[in-house]
Amino acid sequence: MTEHAAVIAGGGPTGLMLAGELALAGVDVAIVERRETQDLDGLRARGLHIRTIEIFDQRGIADRFLAQGQVIHFAPFADSALDISDLPTRHNYFLALWQIHTERILADWVGELAVPIYRGREVIDFAQEDTEVFVDLSDGRSLQTKYLVGCDGGGSLIRRKAGIEFPGWDPSTSYLIAEIETAEEPEWGIRRSAKGTNALARLEEGKARVVLNEQNIENSEKPTLRDVREALVALYGTDFGLRSATSISRFTDMARQAARYRDRRVLLAGDAAHVHSPVAGQGLNIGIQDAVNLGWKLAQVVHGTSPENLLDTYHAERHPVGARLLRNTMALTAIQRSDDRIDALREMVSELLQQNAARKQYVAMMSGLDVHYDLGEGHPLLGRRMPDLELSTVKGHLRVFTLLRDARHVLLNFGEPGSIEIAPWASRVRLIDAQYAGAWELPVFTTVSAPTSVLIRPDGYVAWVGGQAQKGLAEALTTWFGSPAAAKCTTI
Repeated sequence: MTEHAAVIAGGGPTGLMLAGELALAGVDVAIVERRETQDLDGLRARGLHIRTIEIFDQRGIADRFLAQGQVIHFAPFADSALDISDLPTRHNYFLALWQIHTERILADWVGELAVPIYRGREVIDFAQEDTEVFVDLSDGRSLQTKYLVGCDGGGSLIRRKAGIEFPGWDPSTSYLIAEIETAEEPEWGIRRSAKGTNALARLEEGKARVVLNEQNIENSEKPTLRDVREALVALYGTDFGLRSATSISRFTDMARQAARYRDRRVLLAGDAAHVHSPVAGQGLNIGIQDAVNLGWKLAQVVHGTSPENLLDTYHAERHPVGARLLRNTMALTAIQRSDDRIDALREMVSELLQQNAARKQYVAMMSGLDVHYDLGEGHPLLGRRMPDLELSTVKGHLRVFTLLRDARHVLLNFGEPGSIEIAPWASRVRLIDAQYAGAWELPVFTTVSAPTSVLIRPDGYVAWVGGQAQKGLAEALTTWFGSPAAAKCTTI
């Protein structure tokens, strides 16, 4: 029986990101993936939102995605385009990049980190013990691990076997996405129907990309050319002489969320924890952000640096994000439909979003920039993403995100150099004396007061903000990074 400290079921974007995070922290992690290669059937997710690109920047791999994607400085809403170029971030854009490319880049990164992937097999069962999980694979092999993480999609076997409920809403519609070739000129553009938005967009070499609502709710994961033809005829009265259809995918607007993201030594992330309509392209992005929240916490528990209850903060922080994701996608799905009242609602909301404050708040919500973990009262930075400031240090100018490359904790001291003492946590937390003279800008909040010191978690979120007295620093260090005794004996 092969042993690993952590086993991830599923090698999609969420599973790959989580594996990378654990590997950076020195955890022996392995992925179990049913596909023989990283190839995908269908088009799937179409790009990366701002906060996801920032996360990749924190790990030093953002340029790999930028080299293959297309930068877009606006976000669509209904029939309008919302400017996102004035948001306070270096990455003030959406990156158009199909999921297959995102996965391949992540797989290459994970390969560089020497993470083993058991391809061509699936987890078929597991048993939890007090200190271990025994995992059975479809090829007859068994694995032994301290923790099992289900990143195995909306139909997650891990979730079902763990007995975790998956409440929510059944689908009200299904739709197809495909690339087609026709003998006749299609009707280009957007057409709304009672079930939602349909679109035909021109591609190179006489092809088109289509999004089509189906007349009946279908659940088959393998749609066919016939399904595309039937949807075209039902919506447009013709199939435009359809010759071929490739990269066909089917989605629904089913919205469900796991009641809990953890059952003892089993955890869930990505689509295994939440499913929803793909409108606004948030699913892949939220899954990657789940992984980055969980990774460093699971690593500390595996290494014995932190107690197991640190894992409870994963559910506490990410479950509300998932719940809001379901609400947002349900709202956007509804507003894309067409009747006189919904048309009026859509026009009214579009008008409101032309106001700067409303536009910025909406885009921050869709892009993940406004995520706020409830870490108690205090400075507006507390529980929010740390801005990527250009710092002055004794080693020269450094960006905040470059300090997070190896997924370690960082304490920035903007006060008197040498005024903060963290010797018991020195092996866990990097202390840097720094200066910053510019404005502290946060999405939605705009400008906030400059703190004296900031404690940043490996996921880029602020765990503590200090004033002159440094009140609460020891408690924050213990809560997030382990007791002083554990910190002394553990180095990652």
